[in-house]
Amino acid sequence: MGDRCGWAGPEQIYLDYHDTEWGVPEYDSRALWEKLILDGFQAGLSWITILKKRDNFRRAFADFDPDVIAGWGEAEVAHLLQDAGIIRHRGKIEATIGNAKAWQIIEAREGFDRFLWDRVGGAPIVNRWNSLAEVPASTALSEKISKDLKKEGFRFCGPTIVYAFMQAVGMVNDHLVTCPRHDQV
Repeated sequence: MGDRCGWAGPEQIYLDYHDTEWGVPEYDSRALWEKLILDGFQAGLSWITILKKRDNFRRAFADFDPDVIAGWGEAEVAHLLQDAGIIRHRGKIEATIGNAKAWQIIEAREGFDRFLWDRVGGAPIVNRWNSLAEVPASTALSEKISKDLKKEGFRFCGPTIVYAFMQAVGMVNDHLVTCPRHDQV
């Protein structure tokens, strides 16, 4: 692939993620929830760390089924804190359980997918960045979505996490204009 976005690589898992997933519009409520949770676990770490552990996370967190996770308690938290295959952070694990409960409420009320995509008019915001230096870490919209999520009971969803999430799930297309994926997604 031509001039990929500069953050992608050099490891193949990172290149594959950039080339097949990042920025592709995701409309499935559960998949959106999984990606938001993983972005929350990424806080303070590099995304490659999460990407390498993603299968372990899926195994440990019941394939990110929020209906299962919402029923978890201290026994499951204690078990997860012993799992070396994931990020063992009590606050993030407990937040995942609370976020599952918040997801259930939003999903039943309007659909988590609609809750998110309505904020961008149902279609990706297409940016035209020429360099990584132009790409913001957060925006007024990611700040609003972060506040909306927190109002619903979500944790580990600050404006920077939310913007990274929006990029990952294609709510914004932040592939550089020099990247072949910009026009593809």
